[in-house]
Amino acid sequence: MKYTQSTLDKLEDILGDSGYITRYERGTFQSGWCVLEQKKVVVLNKFLDIEGKINIVMELIPRLNIEFDKLTHESQNLYEEVMKKQAVAAALALKEQQPEL
Repeated sequence: MKYTQSTLDKLEDILGDSGYITRYERGTFQSGWCVLEQKKVVVLNKFLDIEGKINIVMELIPRLNIEFDKLTHESQNLYEEVMKKQAVAAALALKEQQPEL
């Protein structure tokens, strides 16, 4: 996946199609983001570079209640790609935590 504004826009479309509003604000974010679940607002640190914003949105998407049926076909494909990458990353992290026999 390329770290471009176009990629970020496509990731934001996944959030938007599910009813989330993406805002970029300044603040004291420990992790670079904040989610207001009741209002479906995702707030990202506006001082992050494109790569940081993309990584955070990719990290957030699996945690949010994304309504797959409401996504456009292009967004559905990207959503599936993001979910696969996160599953691989989680499996690798789990493997690293397990002691070798």
